[in-house]
Amino acid sequence: MNTLTLDKVKTIKTLNNIAESGLNVFKNENYNIDDESESPDAIVVRSFNMHAIEFDTNLKAIARAGAGVNNIPVDKCTEQGIVVFNTPGANANAVKEIVLTALMASSRNLFAGVSWTKTLQGKGEQVPSLVEAGKKQFVGKEIKGKKLGVIGLGAIGALVANDALNLDMDVIGYDPFISINTAWELSRNVQRAMTLEELFTESDYITVHVPLTDDTVGMFNEKAFSMMKPGVHILNFSRGGLVNETDMAEALERGIVGKYITDFPNENILNMKNAVPVPHLGASTSESEENCAIMATRQVKDYLETGNIKNSVNFPNASIPYTGKRRITAFHHNIPNMVGQISSAISNNNLNIADMINRSRGEFAYTMVDIDNNLNDNVISELEEEIKKITGIVTVRVI
Repeated sequence: MNTLTLDKVKTIKTLNNIAESGLNVFKNENYNIDDESESPDAIVVRSFNMHAIEFDTNLKAIARAGAGVNNIPVDKCTEQGIVVFNTPGANANAVKEIVLTALMASSRNLFAGVSWTKTLQGKGEQVPSLVEAGKKQFVGKEIKGKKLGVIGLGAIGALVANDALNLDMDVIGYDPFISINTAWELSRNVQRAMTLEELFTESDYITVHVPLTDDTVGMFNEKAFSMMKPGVHILNFSRGGLVNETDMAEALERGIVGKYITDFPNENILNMKNAVPVPHLGASTSESEENCAIMATRQVKDYLETGNIKNSVNFPNASIPYTGKRRITAFHHNIPNMVGQISSAISNNNLNIADMINRSRGEFAYTMVDIDNNLNDNVISELEEEIKKITGIVTVRVI
């Protein structure tokens, strides 16, 4: 059980190259960026594998400059009271653009055609005639009028769906957990699939935009392929583990899947017939890296300075306006009477509550309380000690 009071200069550690525009968020006297620190207040990371790292008790937050958090031991962080942030939507436009590029390029056999053309090097004046003679092997299909199935209608999926409509495709989407915000942004012309099976059977092209979980791992498998139109193109710019590669190789070999375009190549993919391996370029634009870095660092800064939480993958999102009053934050198990016990500890110290919020997420909850009194260090210390003695408390901070 840790007590974490914010009374000092905060140390930020990075585990990857983070865009300077993001690090500029910490360019003031209250922060110190030290990539060698053994006891940082927060860590900003991109793809660095953190599963083998032991976390110092001073660590309060980890921010992933990107959407996926597979490289972070989220459960371990939760148990230690470390909030984990990600940046959903910050790289959405970059991924959308590469998905649509890959969709059109693969449909027109552009990748294979360019590779073949390069083999004509050294043929001199014969090149134009060889091109005319050989181009028929790369005749493709137009995407206009074809049906695109979009699995996952979050920030990226919604952008892909809307722009595909503008390219005169028919679009069908499946997302049983679609948010209200996304629903507002999604075109009403996107057809709704009630089941994955419906989307599989109707689509000429399928693009997937869901996280890798126990429910989604290997979702593209022999059973799924058996429902699809012969020659369907599948685009995976989400996570490699969504596809059962053994089943995919068989489906490609038999022509059940016409092309598999993936941003997650490995030795298996490189040996697959009609697989298009993209070297993990989905979010690799200077604009995307800057957007992710700025969003990640702003979320960390806000949490360290106010306790407010937005876009956490393990803590509940919670926010109340920060007015400069002393604020107590507590991360605790989601069990009965926790809020009552925290409130009692405050009243036991003859203090008044000015504002309060409590949000839960599964087995844990997060409580913030603003105190309507001027507090000296002795009162702060006594209050922290009393709250941290409550059974079920994981971390306490006074801001």
